[in-house]
Formats: sequence, structure tokens, C-alpha cells
Amino acid sequence: MAPLLTEAFLTALLLGAVTAAVPLLLAGLGEQVSEQAGVLNIGLEGMMLAGAYAGFVGAWSQGGLWCGLAWGAAAGLAVAAMMALLCVRLALDQIVVGIGLTLGVGGLTALLHHDAFSRTYPRLPAPEVWAVPGLAEIPVIGPALFARHPVVYLAVALVVVLTIVLRHRGLGLRLRAAGEAPAALDAAGVAVGPLRAGAVLTTGALAGLGGAYMAVIGGGLFVPFMTGGAGFIAIVLAMLARDRPVLVLLGALVFGGALALTTASQVAGVAVPTDLVQMLPFAAVMAVLILYGRRARLPAALGRPYRRGSG
Repeated sequence: MAPLLTEAFLTALLLGAVTAAVPLLLAGLGEQVSEQAGVLNIGLEGMMLAGAYAGFVGAWSQGGLWCGLAWGAAAGLAVAAMMALLCVRLALDQIVVGIGLTLGVGGLTALLHHDAFSRTYPRLPAPEVWAVPGLAEIPVIGPALFARHPVVYLAVALVVVLTIVLRHRGLGLRLRAAGEAPAALDAAGVAVGPLRAGAVLTTGALAGLGGAYMAVIGGGLFVPFMTGGAGFIAIVLAMLARDRPVLVLLGALVFGGALALTTASQVAGVAVPTDLVQMLPFAAVMAVLILYGRRARLPAALGRPYRRGSG
């Protein structure tokens, strides 16, 4: 076991964990906002896929990684707008619509990729990094935590921002009321529909940004269905964390570490079957649900459409 815990292995593991955790964190924070408002966003995987494809196309065609990230967020926002229309405005079943959007976006992005890139598979240049002076030189943790693309720092900053928002007696209270007692919120004179729609759109933008990060920063290319269930893992993170964004961050790092084990084990020269390692994040999800799932208290009106005057 001693040869495994080398500096090269630990550095590769931490680097990979942070890279894999950022999309989970962004999508999980977005899902947290949506769930607080009472909308179960099963379409999160589709929003991430849309963001990944649009982000890659934007960065490749416009020649800028920031452009790609903006395109990704916009694509996630567009899918979320459909979710808001169908589930908030028309009060359709959130689970059915979310599954439909995920399947539809997955098929559409695979088709578009096959038509445009199946013969070339272009790659994007390496992303820029912002190194924090002094801290970036620390062995192991320095390159992984303090020499990253600015989006990594932005994702961590969003944890702080969302914590403040959810604790705020104004917007945070209204969001929680939309998920717990929408009829009471409506009676108090606050429109539930626009509040829920805004939460869904926020989720879409963050999920799209997470997907774009995965393609533009993490991999430098787009592969059909490359999210690999990350959206569903983010949903679990948001459910378990409920209104505590810090727990989403910690959970994302744990699952990111599981995803990064393949690369880290190769760096260490350990012959571990790739399929076994890739199974770890989902095994971890099931283990966490078994251990803590019953303790997670979800909003009372989560997943239930609301029509004004329906009570």
C-alpha cells in the first residue's frame, strides 16, 4: 500500500477530484435552488449535456473558452425554459417532463455531434489557469486547489453566495415557502409561478455551465453522453444537502475523487479494471442513500405542481 500513496498519485487524485467535482457542484447548487422552490428537476442531466455540447461548439467555433462557457450556460438556460413552461406554467408532471428532456437532449446532441464532428473529433487548447502566488507551490494541494481555471474559484464562491441567499429572510424565505407551502405564499401576495420559474432557470444556467466546464475545461472535447449520470448524482447531492450548499461542495469532492481514481491509479502504475473504478461513484451514491437517505427531509411540496387557487 505504501508505494500507492506517492506524491504523484495523490496529486493526480486531487487534481482529478477537483476537475470532476466542479460540474457536480455547479449542477448540485442549481438543483438545490430548484428543489427549495418545489421543483424536482430530473432534467438536470439533459441541461448538462446541452451545456457540454453548446459549450464545446462555442469554444471551437469562436476560438474562446469563455465564449464556450457562456454558450453552455445559455443552452442549459434554454432547456430549463422548456422545463419551466411545461412544469411551472402548464403544471405537467415534473418527473415525466424531466426524463423526456434528458432523453431528448441526449439524442439531439449525439446526432448533432455525429453530423458535425464524427470524422474529425477536434480538441480544444489547454485552459488558462490562475495561480495563487505562494499557495500554488505547495506540494500536492497547490496545483490541485490554487492553480485552476477561474471557473473553479467561481464555483466555490457560489457556495458562499447561495448560503447567504438561502439564509436571507427575504428571497431565501420565499424560496423555502414555495417548496413547503405554496398556497400560503400565494395568499401572502407572492406569485409562486414566477418564483419557481426563476429557480428552474437558475438551475439550468448553472447545470449548463457545469456541462460546459466538463467539455471545455475538463476534457477539451465533446463525446456523446459524456456527462455519464453526473446530473443524477447532482440531484442526490442536492437532496441530501437540502439547504446547506457546503454539503453539496463536500459531496461533490467525494464523488469527484471516486471518478478520478481511474487516472490516479494509472499514474501510480496500479492495474485496476477501468469498469470497476467507474462503478465506484454510483456505488457510493447507493451507499450514501442507504446510510443517510431516510434522514433527508425534502420540501413538502417538492414535485407537486401548483395552480393558483388550488389550495
